[in-house]
Amino acid sequence: MIEAFRDLLRIPTVSTRDAAAWDHAAFDAFHEALERHFPMLHELPLTRVGRHGLLFHWAGRHADRPVVLMAHIDVVPAEGEWAHPPFGAVVEDGVIWGRGTLDCKGSLTAICQAVEGLLAAGHTPAQDVWLSFGCDEEVAGDAAQLAVAELRQRGVTPWFVLDEGGAVAYDAFPGVDRPMAVVGVTEKGVTSLELRVEGRGGHSSTPAPLGPTARLARAITRLDRSPMRACAPDATMELFRRAAPHARPPIRYALSTAVRSRSLLTRLLLAAGPETAAMARTTFAVTTLSGSPAMNVVAASATAGVSVRILIGDTTESVIRHIRRVIKDPQVQITVLDRAEPSPSSPVDDAFDLLAAVTLTHFPEAVTSPYVMMAATDARFFTAISERVYRFTPFEMTKKQRESIHTTDEHITVDAYRKGVAWYGSLIERLPGG
Repeated sequence: MIEAFRDLLRIPTVSTRDAAAWDHAAFDAFHEALERHFPMLHELPLTRVGRHGLLFHWAGRHADRPVVLMAHIDVVPAEGEWAHPPFGAVVEDGVIWGRGTLDCKGSLTAICQAVEGLLAAGHTPAQDVWLSFGCDEEVAGDAAQLAVAELRQRGVTPWFVLDEGGAVAYDAFPGVDRPMAVVGVTEKGVTSLELRVEGRGGHSSTPAPLGPTARLARAITRLDRSPMRACAPDATMELFRRAAPHARPPIRYALSTAVRSRSLLTRLLLAAGPETAAMARTTFAVTTLSGSPAMNVVAASATAGVSVRILIGDTTESVIRHIRRVIKDPQVQITVLDRAEPSPSSPVDDAFDLLAAVTLTHFPEAVTSPYVMMAATDARFFTAISERVYRFTPFEMTKKQRESIHTTDEHITVDAYRKGVAWYGSLIERLPGG
């Protein structure tokens, strides 16, 4: 089990926004290794999606409530100083180190190993099971959308879809000692905007007042001082409602009081710092700036890139209206570079209860709860064909591990990986019949 995982981790399936810079041979090698390690899985019908995406179909006894399990093959580049080679898959003291251990070859390989084990045991699932493995999630590519189109063409309406996302998170909240198994029922929208100011430019010895850079700086400052309205979504209310009984005093009393009032919990989240504040409002982050090409040249144009994470209840259009209102300057041009609206919230019903029951079996100390996922996943595209789209990675993760995603020293424990494989296997075994 572990050696197969390590073998796949060693293959540098790095995706970039420049398609010409991809190492397509690495993705081909990954497919070959996947088939070598999971031969029974590859006896199932397989459809290639896009350049490197995979879509497996495991026919069940019934097809009235099909299920889609998702993960992605690609990983982000491994930059910075690592304690172990990022593609070495080093195992030391029960820990596997490497890019993709958590995001998200761990999920992909665990799904494959669970399916391979069930196939070897002669198991037939109660419902059709689809495995959708994207290849360009990290660069917001189109593989997931192509998989959705393929399923729609086949008339598949999933009962639920499960992608990467939340985890069995330790150290999730101050004062809460028990791990929180957080299942994303929605995710923030991701929209990129450009603010641009045009001007005359000229020599730096004779600057005009409020030139492009100064006007842009004023706009950024105004935006920074005027966040959008805050309101804790239903999933966030439920998350803290479930966490409150397990908190130590006096935090328990504060949370128990706050969850009785949406406005009170919202104020508490805003006061607790930027991470919790992001759970209650749409956020703006100015990430790129450009202006003059030289020290002695007044910029003829100045631009700022703004990364917007849109909370459910807001939209790209409401964001733009807010920016125009607070900037109060028609000379600041606003351009939408790309947009993804917030995902609709999935219900906490029998499908969610199944995820919670399986989690209770394998992680009895964990408190399962819905939550709003901050990052973007391929799952958002599947809301077009299913009303139940969940985001959960069944791995135990400390805060340090969660912080290693997309940065240095990404790692998972051998024990956590094995539990994840068992979790996926139990989920498939417990799918209800027609």
